[in-house]
Amino acid sequence: MEEREFVLPDAVVLNEEDTITILDQTLLPAQEVYLTIDNEADLIEAIQKLRLRGAPAIGVAAAFGVYVCFARMASSVSSVSALKELYDGISERIRASRPTAVNLSWALERMASVFYPVISSFSIITPSDFSHIKSLLRQEAIRIKEEDIAMCRQIGENGVRLIKPNSRILTHCNAGHLAVSRYGTALAPIYRAQELGLNPKVYADETRPLLQGARLTAYELMKFGVDTTLVCDNMAASLMSQGMIDMVMVGCDRVAANGDVANKIGTCGLAVLAHYFHVPFYVLGPSSTFDAHTPTGRDIIIEQRPASEVTDLHYAHRMAPEGVKVYNPAFDVTPAELVTAYITEKGVHQNPIVGF
Repeated sequence: MEEREFVLPDAVVLNEEDTITILDQTLLPAQEVYLTIDNEADLIEAIQKLRLRGAPAIGVAAAFGVYVCFARMASSVSSVSALKELYDGISERIRASRPTAVNLSWALERMASVFYPVISSFSIITPSDFSHIKSLLRQEAIRIKEEDIAMCRQIGENGVRLIKPNSRILTHCNAGHLAVSRYGTALAPIYRAQELGLNPKVYADETRPLLQGARLTAYELMKFGVDTTLVCDNMAASLMSQGMIDMVMVGCDRVAANGDVANKIGTCGLAVLAHYFHVPFYVLGPSSTFDAHTPTGRDIIIEQRPASEVTDLHYAHRMAPEGVKVYNPAFDVTPAELVTAYITEKGVHQNPIVGF
């Protein structure tokens, strides 16, 4: 069986000239448009409008963003206290852009762990000092991405052990190279299975209301030759009841200390169905997504999205009466007891604490 390796594009790239390039995911699959970002407002808008999405990719973008914005805004500041105030403001505004994905805060903490020790060693900032600070921040941002790439690759290696030839896998939302680095998380074992010639067969939930499964997962899997079938979210029970699904693989935006999982809305329903029909339900993510400081899923802040995403966004004409009330949480929480196993770069394990 011949192995072949894909070259998967990155969701977010830090350029030599201290700008960030992203693929605008709101335009997929119809258009592939790359955006260059060099300021805080555009970065936050890209994150909030889901031009850039996926918990690990948001974390990488946050690291790149705090570096780029600080480097561009702080060059004329020589006061240590003013530099700290500037850095704090940039970091906190980026942190507030999306509250659920822990990777964003995790990446900013990593950057802060570099910035504050070095800035505290100065009484006044010379141009040479500023260049040194910039260099350290840039190196740390790049290191975060490189670690993410390595973690995703290892998640794929660990998860592919569960996939047999012609396995039928149900996915939800998008946790591939568009959402992470290179292989992605939940799609990483699928890409490895395809490379190894195992011919995985994927059923991709469309994932209402933003259709990440239809627009993104189906798009990227088909682009790399994976056998992909698009299904509506409410078809999962029908598939499972007929024995057409061998496993469910989903990503995660945050895993609480007790193993509860925050992921794209609809994930909890899939977990309930999988439990009823005795289908293995796997949660995949890097260790940075496991949050030891959040005791349970009840403690996770669930982002509320605009009503227009449900009533208007992907329709040619509005599909709901004017004035109707809309409940549109971006995520739901899946209880730990419904998770068959967690797959991280550290292995396949039932106990989520291994992910920390």
